[in-house]
Amino acid sequence: MIRIAHISDTHITGEGAFKSYAFDLIVEEINRGNFDFVIHTGDITDQGLREEYEQAAYQLKKIKKPLVVLPGNHDVRNVGYKLFEDFIGPLNGVYEFKDGVVIWVDSTIPDLSDGRIGGQKFRWLKEKLEEYSDRKFKMVAAHHHLVPLPDTGRERNVLFNAGDVLDLLLRNEVTLYTCGHKHVPNVYRVEDLVIDNAGCTSCKKTRRGDVNSYSIIELHDEGEVKVTIRRVIGDEVSKEHKPVRPKIFIPGGKRILRIAQVSESNVSDRVYFRKKTLENAIRMINERLKPDLVIHNGDIVDAGIERYYEMAYEYYKGIMAPKVVIPGHNDITYLGYELFQEYFGEPEIMELNDVVVIPLLTAQYETPIGVVGWMGQKKLRGLLQEYEGKFRIVALHHNVIPIPRSREVGFLEDAGDVLKVLTDEGTELVLTGHGGNAYGVKIENTPIVNSGSISWELHRNPFGNSFNLIDIYTDMVVVWEVQSTWGSTKLLGIWKRKA
Repeated sequence: MIRIAHISDTHITGEGAFKSYAFDLIVEEINRGNFDFVIHTGDITDQGLREEYEQAAYQLKKIKKPLVVLPGNHDVRNVGYKLFEDFIGPLNGVYEFKDGVVIWVDSTIPDLSDGRIGGQKFRWLKEKLEEYSDRKFKMVAAHHHLVPLPDTGRERNVLFNAGDVLDLLLRNEVTLYTCGHKHVPNVYRVEDLVIDNAGCTSCKKTRRGDVNSYSIIELHDEGEVKVTIRRVIGDEVSKEHKPVRPKIFIPGGKRILRIAQVSESNVSDRVYFRKKTLENAIRMINERLKPDLVIHNGDIVDAGIERYYEMAYEYYKGIMAPKVVIPGHNDITYLGYELFQEYFGEPEIMELNDVVVIPLLTAQYETPIGVVGWMGQKKLRGLLQEYEGKFRIVALHHNVIPIPRSREVGFLEDAGDVLKVLTDEGTELVLTGHGGNAYGVKIENTPIVNSGSISWELHRNPFGNSFNLIDIYTDMVVVWEVQSTWGSTKLLGIWKRKA
């Protein structure tokens, strides 16, 4: 077994932000513990100043274990990235250990709180993952978080290209992604990737009245990963994950529901709207695929004007299956809020045998940024508890996870808290439709599936315009992406249903 101490956000400074007693307490625990090495995921200093780096170099020497340190956004302020290399070490690098490797990468942008692993750094990370592909344990470390976190306020500062990085890590079967940045400890499992966000080790700025903490990571010989959040006060919290075996499943049991998931038709008279593509997709849905239900995840029109709504209504009234239509941000521009209600009605909860579809409204006037809000989150949790025992589908427009080929700027401003509600309640399926690219992953026990654009030319999908076909079996959920023009398909995801 490999045992790792994960610290972050020490914010060493002479101006009162640094809690030296918390740092010394945690370092003493680490030195007395049987750890193989320690990883510090950034914000060693508070302002990236020379006097802070001098103090940080002195403080870090107290750790008597092998130490991997990488920069955070505070460290690169005031051209601190130059001082980091002088006082701490390389901004990017590789640390090898028994059966495994840590690849750390600088995710900072000078003088910004935002993060990015792009350009040369992305290619370098890809090359290193290929170079060390034979290792049993592959760890990637950066400062910025990869998926939205709960209890952090308004979602921001997730990696700009978080979707691309997440996809890269999953494709290369990375075991663990470690990060810090938000001063909140959290552990998520995304497919077989464990994401460990360390809390705040020794800074006064904790959130939600929390206390300082660090993470204990255990990598077991059989592939199991255990992460324990160790607070200076209070009980330990641990999460364990065993890799899913086998990776490929064959759907079994009875198919209980088929859904066509559609998004971003953006009906209009603009040149970017592909009329024949939408007509062909609707014909394919009716004649060949024959779903039990169609869910449109928003942006049914390009702008909220009556002419576009009349056109969209004529297209979609031709779909034979029952429909759930959820407004996107384009749909409620101008007079769209009233027109959506007039032409498609208020989205309502739909029950089909043992399946219930819960629409979640996120769109706001005149902005692509969505929100659920405290009241909406409370209502959502109540509905998920009310329908516990059924196959619960939550359908909304905005993304709750980052998707590839899209710059992630927090389109759902409370995504971290919403994701927490969805995963806490074990939601059986979440459907979203923003960003113009199809994608699907399972976080904890909840598959989250995003639909690409069915008929809008300005999309981000190399597969072209598409929609998703979702088959729900008694024991599995299978998602196919269907090309809108030719009808060719590819597997987007297949997940066992929870027992």
